[in-house]
Amino acid sequence: MFKHKIINDPVYDGFLSLDDPVILSVLEHPYFQRQRRIKQLGLTCLVYPGAMHTRFSHMLGALNLMERALDVLRQKGVDISDDECQGAKLAILLHDIGHGPFSHTSEHVIVRAHHEDLTDLFMQRMNTNGQLDLAIDIFRNTYHKHFLHQLVSSQLDMDRLDYLGRDSFFTGVSEGIVGTHRIISMLNVNDDQLVVDQKGIYSIEKFIISRRLMYWQVYMHKTVIAADQLLLAILRRARQLPPSDVASPLSFFLHNDISLSDFNANPDLLDSFAAIDDDDVMVAIKQWKHSDDPLLASLSSALLSRRLPAIRFLPSQQEADALVCRLKPLFDSLTPLPEGSPHLLTSGILRNRSYDFADNEIKILFKDGSCLPISQASDQLDHHFLEKTVVKHFVCFPKQCFR
Repeated sequence: MFKHKIINDPVYDGFLSLDDPVILSVLEHPYFQRQRRIKQLGLTCLVYPGAMHTRFSHMLGALNLMERALDVLRQKGVDISDDECQGAKLAILLHDIGHGPFSHTSEHVIVRAHHEDLTDLFMQRMNTNGQLDLAIDIFRNTYHKHFLHQLVSSQLDMDRLDYLGRDSFFTGVSEGIVGTHRIISMLNVNDDQLVVDQKGIYSIEKFIISRRLMYWQVYMHKTVIAADQLLLAILRRARQLPPSDVASPLSFFLHNDISLSDFNANPDLLDSFAAIDDDDVMVAIKQWKHSDDPLLASLSSALLSRRLPAIRFLPSQQEADALVCRLKPLFDSLTPLPEGSPHLLTSGILRNRSYDFADNEIKILFKDGSCLPISQASDQLDHHFLEKTVVKHFVCFPKQCFR
């Protein structure tokens, strides 16, 4: 039976029209519907209350942009068949399907596997009749038209374009607003490489700067990092205790060291992983609030009540280590558990590079047919400033320690 769906997307102030039966079947798949229950920005909503949007909306938004980009390229004479269009759309639609609960925060804690590897497994599992063959090849970058993969994953892909605009919209951080439609209208292909027409150079400059600003104002906001550290402390403490619900998929993954090789050896594990989302973690935390373990109960109660740990950014590892040493003696008075300090006192490193000039640079196509990387084509971008990796050391600790 023929189906047609129209989805309203507030970010682009318009509608996404879907009538491809394969894409519609993917949307209805339980693996994809699970993305409704995984927030795009994890615990960022504790800082920006509007940031409640999901992976589901982001994946649809990326599909919307992919459709527009493919239309622009075909109008400019780029040879893209209907099958290739469908494959690219399916690849971007499924590009984040391997994320676990709270997205990047729980990665390598619930399972020791990167979400892109799990995405590949999910796509293979969903490919029951070969309809995703081309999408998988494009996702893996094994298809001969490599510019299609660049639309899915590169320094200027539909994933980045959507999440910058969407995250900016829902957080209210205007620095993330980029000229998405302008950039897409300037896309082109040269020698099997995705490029940007010369007239779009200023939009690309703003796109690169906006990424830098969004990372420090949203993705690596100090309070977001503190909230993430508290969630990780809860999960790590729960792993040390006997499972309270042996039948729960979340409990299974917390109390078993599961890696990518385990998924390959036991296909049933993928369904168990797919059964876990943000809701499962929050329900568990609500239960752990009443745990017999004082530390787990305290940590869980703190997250539910938004009593987040203090966090300090320090310029060097030496200064971070010194602060940890000063704080450690205070923990005996905060918890009766000698093993409590690793959960209450955490440290780490944040790294951010606005733009990687060594990683397949964004290229600008000039009217004379020449093509230059943005670092050479732009007279506005400071090459050394943008390429420099900003490193921040942090220490998280209970606010009671701050004296």
